[in-house]
Amino acid sequence: MTDAARDLASFLTASPSPYHAVAEAVRRLTAAGFVEQPEDGPWVEGAGGRYLRRDGTILAWWQPATPGDRPLRIFAAHTDSPGFKVKPNPDVGAAGWRQVGVEVYGGALWNSWLDRDLGLAGRLALYDGRVVPVRVDRPLLRIPQLAIHLDRGVNQGLTLDPQQHLLPVWGLGVPDDGDLLEFLAVRCDEDPSEVAAHDLFTYDLTPPATLGRDDELMAAPRLDNLASVHAGVTALIAAAERDPGTVPVFVGFDHEEVGSDTATGAAGPLLETVLTELAGGFDRRRAAFSRSRCLSVDVTHAAHPNHLDKHDPDHLSVPNRGPSLKVNAVQRYATDAPGAAAWKRACRTADVPSQVFVSKNTVPCGSTVGPIMATRLGIRTIDVGIPVLSMHSARELCGVHDPSLLFRAGVEFLNDPE
Repeated sequence: MTDAARDLASFLTASPSPYHAVAEAVRRLTAAGFVEQPEDGPWVEGAGGRYLRRDGTILAWWQPATPGDRPLRIFAAHTDSPGFKVKPNPDVGAAGWRQVGVEVYGGALWNSWLDRDLGLAGRLALYDGRVVPVRVDRPLLRIPQLAIHLDRGVNQGLTLDPQQHLLPVWGLGVPDDGDLLEFLAVRCDEDPSEVAAHDLFTYDLTPPATLGRDDELMAAPRLDNLASVHAGVTALIAAAERDPGTVPVFVGFDHEEVGSDTATGAAGPLLETVLTELAGGFDRRRAAFSRSRCLSVDVTHAAHPNHLDKHDPDHLSVPNRGPSLKVNAVQRYATDAPGAAAWKRACRTADVPSQVFVSKNTVPCGSTVGPIMATRLGIRTIDVGIPVLSMHSARELCGVHDPSLLFRAGVEFLNDPE
């Protein structure tokens, strides 16, 4: 495993939920000399690295001594991944099995989560106002498949009802209200009666690994989109070390997988508030925003060798050949020609190959935070991402060199004054 892949694996392992991803980003930024900008406090003056966090969203930037005199360069990603979120009243079960009530979060590939050892991570909110992180990093849950003897046609088509068939098992006996939260509270050394609410997610416990004849592939959970978060945090730290002629900014939004229409999502006001400060205030931001650019970084559909009929043959994304520039005529991706030129300039400067992804005309593509930010801010936005196979599954696959290529190009984008 390369050093870059090893570092990404470490980041993925430390980040089983958006809140843990933010905590790991903060740890790395703090080690690089960044200091916290309290959201409810006065603006921290002077040059240097800053970060601001709220829930599962983090913003970080290198701040010049004088605001408003440099163009903004934004690297945007998202911290959440598809999976299963625990319901408010989680203790359910039947036929002697104790289970946990969950609902689907985002567009998860449900079948990929079956018969996997699952942990549980997220946060507990207490009556006294504290929020406590929680992580059960051992096999705790499992969503069992039905034996083939009871469904002999399953290999000709699997149908899953999310209410009935996706409830994980976690014990034997009769379910008892409060059992799961008591179990978690005790692990956190908290009084179970003081837990008022929770945000908890299942996650796959299988650690990241390289595979293939030459270890050229990387299999891991949450590549969508923590591979981009990792690259963005790393690129920001490297860009800040150069004291660039730009204002480099990183943002990792929560809730992209469910539409971004939240206070901490890309459609919320948090990024706009920070960028307005960095531009020198509302009256000066029009000119600053006109010189600014945003890179929306989310993973890209790698060409699937068993399903090439799902791809445009002239715009395939291939692993280990560089990040893909994502283009869509109806603006599901925000890329336009001047933005594409800026991205290709960054790749050329970094000596990083780049490719272009366009979805097949008969297979509509997804979308990203890019069009949302472009609409809200009016800043030219470019969509890019590394090719990933089995996107939205419990475990995904990318080229082992792709994350480092994205990081290198990201540094040049954040530093580009043109």
